[in-house]
Amino acid sequence: MIPEIETKSREEIKAFQEAKLRELLIYLSEKSPFYSERFIENRIDISSVKKLEDLLKIPVTTKDDLQKRSKDFICVDSRKIIDYNTTSGTLGDPVTFVLSDNDLNRLAYNEFISLSCSNGTPEDIFQLMVTIDRRFMAGIAYYLGLRRMGAGMVRVGPGNAQLQFDTINRINPTALITVPSFLIRLIDYAEKNGIDVNATSVKKAVCIGEPIRNNDFSLNTLGKRIKSKWDIELYSTYASTEMGTAFNECEFGCGGHHHPEMIIVEFLDENNEPVAENEPGEVVITTLGVEAMPLLRFKTGDICYHYIEPCQCGRTTMRLGPVLGRKQQMIKYKGTTLYPTIIYDILNEIDFIENYFIEVYTGNLGTDEILIKVGCNTQNKNAEKIIKDHFRAKMRVAPEIQLISPKKIKELQMVDIKRKPRIFADNR
Repeated sequence: MIPEIETKSREEIKAFQEAKLRELLIYLSEKSPFYSERFIENRIDISSVKKLEDLLKIPVTTKDDLQKRSKDFICVDSRKIIDYNTTSGTLGDPVTFVLSDNDLNRLAYNEFISLSCSNGTPEDIFQLMVTIDRRFMAGIAYYLGLRRMGAGMVRVGPGNAQLQFDTINRINPTALITVPSFLIRLIDYAEKNGIDVNATSVKKAVCIGEPIRNNDFSLNTLGKRIKSKWDIELYSTYASTEMGTAFNECEFGCGGHHHPEMIIVEFLDENNEPVAENEPGEVVITTLGVEAMPLLRFKTGDICYHYIEPCQCGRTTMRLGPVLGRKQQMIKYKGTTLYPTIIYDILNEIDFIENYFIEVYTGNLGTDEILIKVGCNTQNKNAEKIIKDHFRAKMRVAPEIQLISPKKIKELQMVDIKRKPRIFADNR
């Protein structure tokens, strides 16, 4: 199912979004305490914002704005709020997000068309290996979207490989929604317990939270490790609570497809100016059709490439490349600029590494330093040297490595009330 707007020309899509933008600006000026104040303070005449290019007249919205004034972003009476969620708090304190009944319908539509983009059908049975409670928007989004699609679903939640395979044997699901690194754990469990994963009913997996592709859309180390053992179709996604929208890959695996009826997307440099198509930029979003807590020019902190040529699937919309990293997570290490994703990729290609936890901190000389705590399933005395050699081969420099038990790594990953494992800590 491809919405008609997603097959239109770039000019038609732009005109459609500009009409939606003008509606949004009127709504914000009347309903949003935060944005109505911002328009007045910056002397912004919203009637002058007619084109997408005119968005540059409006200051960006930051995560700091949301954290300090989250209640001022709410545009509806409390009686219209149906659901309360919080962001994951990856780069700071979690922010409470509220949804009205209309917003929940919008969320269902978004996930319906997004999972349809990843070849989901009413004939599928999806096994949800994700959190559906604990104020997590993604879990309820998948549930609502699959319900709208008419597909079957079984809510198992994250972790517990034994229960996952018991469910696969009982229910015969055709698709999984999961963090891709958990697929590696499932494969390891299957090998240890004599389970042939390729003989199961599972044919595809929608991968969330972690990249499975490189910038050229080839599978990265994690994606290759999965495919080498489990011959299923892998679809990557990009989404966040703030945007209430997902960018899913289609069968051609060349970027997450933009839904122009749901969201306006800009790609900005460090000066909040647009970047060219062949340059990475920070993803900045303006939500469309959100009633309770719409956002205007919100800076996600995620750095991506984008692509505008039409896709073989028939969609003409912009496509989003894999996330290079978060702007705040950029590391300057011994003369090399890098994002955590390259560290993940190197660690994922080493078979004897079971899990890991990365810490970045400021050293005695005021420079960025990296400590990687690694949980290994090997007795090889040269494990530390092997890991460092991999880093030198790929990055020319090697961070500090500390070998500890996989159990202690798990304790580091699951801290406080986080809903998903934390593998990166920025202590600068």
